[in-house]
Amino acid sequence: MDIVIPGIDDISQQLQQVEQAKKPKMLVVDDEPDNLDLLYRTFRRHFNVLKAESGGAALDILAQEGEVAVIISDQRMPEMKGTEFLSKTVVQFPNTMRIILTGFTDVEDLVEAINSGQVYKYITKPWDPSELKTVVQRAVESYELQKQRSDDLKRAQAQTHLLSAIVRVTQRSVDHQARLDTIVEALCSSFSADRCILQMVCDAALTEVYSSNQPGAADWLQQDPLAQQAIAQQVIRGVIQVSQDPDLSQLDSYAQEGIQSHVVIPIIFQEAVMAVISLQWVNLCPLRPEELQLLYLSAQQIGLAISCTCR
Repeated sequence: MDIVIPGIDDISQQLQQVEQAKKPKMLVVDDEPDNLDLLYRTFRRHFNVLKAESGGAALDILAQEGEVAVIISDQRMPEMKGTEFLSKTVVQFPNTMRIILTGFTDVEDLVEAINSGQVYKYITKPWDPSELKTVVQRAVESYELQKQRSDDLKRAQAQTHLLSAIVRVTQRSVDHQARLDTIVEALCSSFSADRCILQMVCDAALTEVYSSNQPGAADWLQQDPLAQQAIAQQVIRGVIQVSQDPDLSQLDSYAQEGIQSHVVIPIIFQEAVMAVISLQWVNLCPLRPEELQLLYLSAQQIGLAISCTCR
């Protein structure tokens, strides 16, 4: 039997639209400008293509941009070989697929790189564009599969941490502020949020902040339309791309804090909203529909924990 969660469909639709609009990132590295430009033009339609003329410059780009789906690197470059450059990316970006372009028979380097998992495929120069596109497409599929497995493992660990925190809060008889601080920390960790607010509601009005990792939290939600709607309608309310929302994008609170995604979950106990949870992200919200379900169900367990602390 499916769980019916009020308000989740709207946020799930926003998440799907954002996911469909995103292009996977690709980094192309070659010391020859003509080759670099050709690679860029070959893949720019379907990828967000980043360019670097050396291994050192490529490492700087990765430090700024973070993980990419695919790296295509020339093997013979003045500062460092392609295999040497790629070896420096393995630890930090284990899911990235790495492809070497080579016009030479550097058999030992290539065999070592492939055997150690540093290189997914190698392509000889001059390359066939159709062949390269096919290899890249398969590489992206492998990347997405590996990333999904990795994300699922991290998500399962974070969810276990969250549920354990809720259980501990319910069972312990320590200061209730310390209890709920634990919940806020667990929520931020579980859902990769930049900010989290847990604020009480009395007679449909926001009151004291139980716990928050954001200064000025009480005033923040008082002025927020998503929080007001979540309380009044008893549904999850959220916006995944604030910059695309004509109303929220005009609010000073969002602009000053740099909030890009915001989800508000009502904590309902005995058919009344007793509190709200506000999760905020500076970048686009990384949640999936199934995580929204977990978040909603966790909120109701948190409601039970809060009721225990107030007795």
